[in-house]
Amino acid sequence: MLRMARQQLPPWVHAAFLLWLLSLGGAIEIPMDPSIQNELSQPPTITKQSVKDHIVDPRDNILIECEAKGNPAPSFHWTRNSRFFNIAKDPRVSMRRRSGTLVIDFRSGGRPEEYEGEYQCFARNKFGTALSNRIRLQVSKSPLWPKENLDPVVVQEGAPLTLQCNPPPGLPSPVIFWMSSSMEPIAQDKRVSQGHHGDLYFSNVVLQDMQTDYSCNARFHFTHTIQQKNPFTLKVLTTRGVAERTPSFMYPQGTASSQMVLRGMDLLLECIASGVPTPDIAWYKKGGDLPSHKAKFENFNKALRITNVSEEDSGEYFCLASNKMGSIRHTISVRVKAAPYWLDEPKNLILAPGEDGRLVCRANGNPKPTVEWMVNGEPLQSAPPNPNREVAGDTIIFRDTQISSRAVYQCNTSNEHGYLLANAFVSVLDVPPRMLSPRNQLIRVILYNRTRLDCPFFGSPIPTLRWFKNGQGSNLDGGNYHVYENGSLEIKMIRKEDQGIYTCVATNILGKAENQVRLEVKDPTRIYQMPEDQVAKKGTTVQLPCRVKHDPSLKLTVHWLKDDEPLYVGNRMKKEDDSLTIFGVAERDQGSYTCIASTELDKDLAKAYLTVLADQATPTNRLAALPKGRPDRPRDLELTDLAERSVRLTWTPGDDNNSPITDYVVQFEEDQFQPGVWHDHSKFPGSVNSAVLQLSPYVNYQFRVIAVNEVGSSHPSLPSERYRTSGAPPESNPTDVKGEGTRKNNMEITWTPMNATSAFGPNLRYIVKWRRRETRDTWNNVTVWGSRYVVGQTPVYVPYEIRVQAENDFGKGPEPETIIGYSGEDLPSAPRRFRVRQPNLETINLEWDHPEHPNGILIGYTLKYVAFNGTKVGKQIAENFSPNQTKFTVQRADPVSRYRFTLSARTQVGNGEAVTEESPAPPNEATPTAAAPTLPPTTVGVTGTVSSTDATAIAATTEATTVPVIPTVAPTTIAATTTVATATTSTAAAATTTESPPPAAGTEILEAAPDEQSIWNVTVLPNSKWANITWKHNFGPGTDFVVEYIDSNHTKKTVPVKAQAQPIQLTDLYPGMTYTLRVYSRDNEGISSTFITFMTSTAYTNNQADIATQGWFIGLMCAIALLVLILLIVCFIKRSRGGKYPVREKKDVPLGPEDPKEDDGSFDYSDEDNKPLQGSQTSLDGTIKQQESDDSLVDYGEGGEGQFNEDGSFIGQYTVKKDKEETEGNESSEATSPVNAIYSLA
Repeated sequence: MLRMARQQLPPWVHAAFLLWLLSLGGAIEIPMDPSIQNELSQPPTITKQSVKDHIVDPRDNILIECEAKGNPAPSFHWTRNSRFFNIAKDPRVSMRRRSGTLVIDFRSGGRPEEYEGEYQCFARNKFGTALSNRIRLQVSKSPLWPKENLDPVVVQEGAPLTLQCNPPPGLPSPVIFWMSSSMEPIAQDKRVSQGHHGDLYFSNVVLQDMQTDYSCNARFHFTHTIQQKNPFTLKVLTTRGVAERTPSFMYPQGTASSQMVLRGMDLLLECIASGVPTPDIAWYKKGGDLPSHKAKFENFNKALRITNVSEEDSGEYFCLASNKMGSIRHTISVRVKAAPYWLDEPKNLILAPGEDGRLVCRANGNPKPTVEWMVNGEPLQSAPPNPNREVAGDTIIFRDTQISSRAVYQCNTSNEHGYLLANAFVSVLDVPPRMLSPRNQLIRVILYNRTRLDCPFFGSPIPTLRWFKNGQGSNLDGGNYHVYENGSLEIKMIRKEDQGIYTCVATNILGKAENQVRLEVKDPTRIYQMPEDQVAKKGTTVQLPCRVKHDPSLKLTVHWLKDDEPLYVGNRMKKEDDSLTIFGVAERDQGSYTCIASTELDKDLAKAYLTVLADQATPTNRLAALPKGRPDRPRDLELTDLAERSVRLTWTPGDDNNSPITDYVVQFEEDQFQPGVWHDHSKFPGSVNSAVLQLSPYVNYQFRVIAVNEVGSSHPSLPSERYRTSGAPPESNPTDVKGEGTRKNNMEITWTPMNATSAFGPNLRYIVKWRRRETRDTWNNVTVWGSRYVVGQTPVYVPYEIRVQAENDFGKGPEPETIIGYSGEDLPSAPRRFRVRQPNLETINLEWDHPEHPNGILIGYTLKYVAFNGTKVGKQIAENFSPNQTKFTVQRADPVSRYRFTLSARTQVGNGEAVTEESPAPPNEATPTAAAPTLPPTTVGVTGTVSSTDATAIAATTEATTVPVIPTVAPTTIAATTTVATATTSTAAAATTTESPPPAAGTEILEAAPDEQSIWNVTVLPNSKWANITWKHNFGPGTDFVVEYIDSNHTKKTVPVKAQAQPIQLTDLYPGMTYTLRVYSRDNEGISSTFITFMTSTAYTNNQADIATQGWFIGLMCAIALLVLILLIVCFIKRSRGGKYPVREKKDVPLGPEDPKEDDGSFDYSDEDNKPLQGSQTSLDGTIKQQESDDSLVDYGEGGEGQFNEDGSFIGQYTVKKDKEETEGNESSEATSPVNAIYSLA
């Protein structure tokens, strides 16, 4: 059943399973022990050979190297041009003893060129044959320059010029340089330079170029000879002026070219341009940056060299040549090919009989190389069959190997650009276990320490190793013991009971071997009575104790240090086993003393400081009387004990100037990040003149010392010599990592860059990683050399996980912390479910829900509302709420007007989409007797602002502003005809429009004064070309502001404003242009006013036609004059016909008390149709004047007959008002009225 199941699996499953099984077994490694090396049989291995392209000097003997090792020693033979090379037949050719190196001797004559060809060495013993590379032998050539006569080169001044070298072909190619015939080098610069092919280029010729001649020289490496070409002579034709020219390329020609380079080689791109003035050359790579770590510019930026080219260096490069006349560019398409290079080079395989193994030969290249296997120098296909061997492409699998399987295999992988040849032998050994270390070693170790017992061994098959203690018990492994793969036994913490004899036993199928190690456990060395800090008077005796406890079987040594230097014990000192005594203490004895007790296994130390007081005989009052000053600078700085992370700095103190030195401050300076800037490193007591300084990796340190006393600090000492520490990977990462959006579709990641003492290595850079927090996608990463990176195309305000890791050329820093950042905010959507309720006639309740898409952090809501009644609109009021507020109550100013509410949410970007609702209509709004309220004129801008005239009536508080609503009743006229009444009403309306004051052109944001620092109530008074700006704020005195304004062309300008400098006048505005403006704090741009929009007025144009010169105007005036003349004639006729008549002659109606009566008892005769219209009076010139107020309630009735309800509606019958001023007055007032005259004619 198992066989049937396996037959159903696809073939690749069997191959993968087989490779997995083979990977479980490991090949045997032969130790470097000479005795093992000499005893074991080994196939040959090539150890030394000549290079593949072997160029030799024809004046010397030819040497082709080939050396190999093996057991038994191999023999050698050669092939030349793939044929056997019979050395014995050629007397000039010999082979060195015990080597395959060929020597071709020409002392007796002969031509070296006869031996050029391809050679290959074969090293053979009874176990196989190893091959060298195919060595191509070539003889160096130094051909002579062909003789030629060169005519003078005539060139116009300012023109380009190329002097061609054309050196003779040599092997290897010669080195080209240009000199004059007097052997002076030609000075090269941006204008004159040599190309990499050897030609000399002049971007533009000047008159001074005639002062020398130009000779091309070729230096040949092997022959050490220089050949010189006949010199060029220049003749420059001068002109009155050199015309400036745009650049053009001298090399390469055209606008595009291509170049192929092999992987691992250097890529050299060159662009040389002509032009006047001399062009500058710049290099770029399309779609990326130049590889800064391996790209460098040569030949005055005309050449770009990229070392060690790899596949990612392919692409399109272009050079840009530019001067003030223009620029051109040349594109070079670079293709990177590759000769074969190793991925897995086959290694020697040593197996035991019956074991499995494999040889792997993997290489890569462009194009993909082919793999060819050989065995003992012959193709594998023609070798005798081996049932234990299977070839699978680039792998040879061996199963159940036997002694007869020993051979040397060659892997040859090649493509059109080169080849690789590798030898790997398969050796089958059956060796019983052998111990490689001395027997019965003694290991002594200190109690409680960690130790390791080694037991090196060898055998084939690989033996298994076990450890035993005192010859009994079970195998030691686990707990306090750990056995490594190489057989070493580690004891994690030594105890007394671990002392004894340990035996290691190695076993394989051919036998076993064992070795013993004796372990002794010793007591540690400890100083139990340590020296203590002492203060001694000058001339007294001091004793520093140092009592030690140690293992009696170990030899104890006690020695002393003074100031970390070996102490010289003179006549005044006595050193004993447990103490140090100093007689007649002097000032020079002051310092630190260290007692070091050591055995051959361990040591212990203790330190104390001795302070020596001045001589008591010195009068203290005299010292006090001496003037005190700052100490002199320290001197003689010296660096010792140089280590990777520390150094000892020693200095000589300066004079303390009668005030003891209390401290020394050590400062350092580095020359990479902040050269010339000194930083405090550490601080030491004034009694110290030597200190060990802890250092950071890869910093080029320079130190100085400053002395400090109670008076002050000394001048810094002269700097020490520099000391550079070795590099290491960073041990920390940058701090203050943030992710914030600067636009709605990006996120800017910033951090605080690391300084010189935390970089730890060259080429410090940062690996920035980010990913969406919710989706947990794979990490995006980029390497950045600065301190910020902008992630583009992000959704609006979503969280990101961010990591920033430091990296230098030595490696990466520790794993960084994950920081949460957010992409940019956008304007929020409209608040949801905006509800307007009117529970009574006094209040209106507003409620809303938060926006569905905040698109950021909500910072509040903005509510703007305005009262209206019909076509009349009141003043707009703005309210700002906190982000948590979702309710607001408006106190109605009157019960008649309705309100229109506009609500929007705010983020830091600005106000979002607004939602508009209106309050419910009052029950009596539809009554036909009620007219729309007349409100003050209001200018409402796009941004919800009001005019400055209305703004003065609005208090800067958060309370609702009362909007006065005065109902107006249309005038009622008892007219004889409808036509006349309509005309009169229209005239009154026109007069109202004409005489109303125009609204102010200012714009203002009406806001409440907040508690926190902010800017509000920005007012703009614009003209055609300027505008005055004012605002309110609650900043302290001395605060500066910035006025920012943007025109309709999106041009942004800012004006800095000093404190208390309002109003501000903007003087660079354009007539008829719309501007958006805001004011923000100069110290904190985040504190800003809301944006306000205003428009400048249109400028007056002088080319308008004068109305007095227009024909239509002259005709109109003539018609009016004729009409007035006719009316005057009619008036005089009427006056001659009319007069005063007693009323009883006209009607029998009795007089009323209100009838107009003249003093003489007669009445003024007038028709009812001649009565003035309601709300107007007839003037002498015949026009109808508007009353003082169209909204006066007196116009609607007399006395108290006209009344209002509580809601403002009118009660009672309308009455016609009689104006005494119209009925009592001049008797002839009617006769002089043209209107009344027309009425009388009717």
